[in-house]
Amino acid sequence: MAFAATDAPAIERATIAGSQPLELLYCHDMAQQTRVPLMFVHGAYVGAWCWAERFLPWFAARGFPVYALSLRGHGRSGRRENLHSYRIADYAKDLAAAVAHVPREPVLIGHSMGAVVAQKYLERPKAAAAALALMCPVPPFGLMPATFSLAFSRPGLFAQLNSLVTGGGVSRDAVREAMFGGPVDAEHLDACFARMQPESRLALLDLAGFDLPQRWRINLPQTLVLGAERDALIPAYLARSAAQMLGADYGTLPGLGHAVMLEADWQNAAQALLDWLEKARF
Repeated sequence: MAFAATDAPAIERATIAGSQPLELLYCHDMAQQTRVPLMFVHGAYVGAWCWAERFLPWFAARGFPVYALSLRGHGRSGRRENLHSYRIADYAKDLAAAVAHVPREPVLIGHSMGAVVAQKYLERPKAAAAALALMCPVPPFGLMPATFSLAFSRPGLFAQLNSLVTGGGVSRDAVREAMFGGPVDAEHLDACFARMQPESRLALLDLAGFDLPQRWRINLPQTLVLGAERDALIPAYLARSAAQMLGADYGTLPGLGHAVMLEADWQNAAQALLDWLEKARF
């Protein structure tokens, strides 16, 4: 059954106070509050908004209390002027602050860079999660293999994205090729393009290998990795390798590109995550 806007519980916004004010979107179906909370962690160049239109109301309508955090300098969180000073470890602190606002241990759902942030959070001594789901994740060995793969397979896109990393611009066509595997409505593409933002250069260096999560430090809960068949940034074979290294369950999302939550067929990704949660009895 199609997910209609009239089915959607309302999305609300809170600010987590502190030296780095953090935007936390949440959406509760008040009829059911017994299921495990879900905490969504966005990737690079976006904010919590990427989960808001589709994933948050869809899972809330199925009884999950859902939350999406904007990391410092992203979305409506504070201190964007200091963006390029932030490290992955700083983003992990933000996730710790958000988890502290949830009544019980959540399932952490990290996309791309957010997958690394979730694992970096789990390195912390008292950090815990009910489970972990990593969607199109930066692998445990970092971005370098994906970078080389992109440079050889799609040199034009690689050049555009390299310009973005170094502070230059990027075209709508490059965003479409990088983020979407299937057809995308022009209006939807324009809306996503308008909301994208720079990413911390130090955080990107961490993803390249400067400060990746150390598996031996992580008390890894039950974990799922989902790769996307048409992902230009993190090819599915690298996502599968990540799952093997983490001892995680694995699935490939047919026909989808990197931005699985923004695709026209986003429900395929949401359903794969829901099926795993229900099989694991969450």
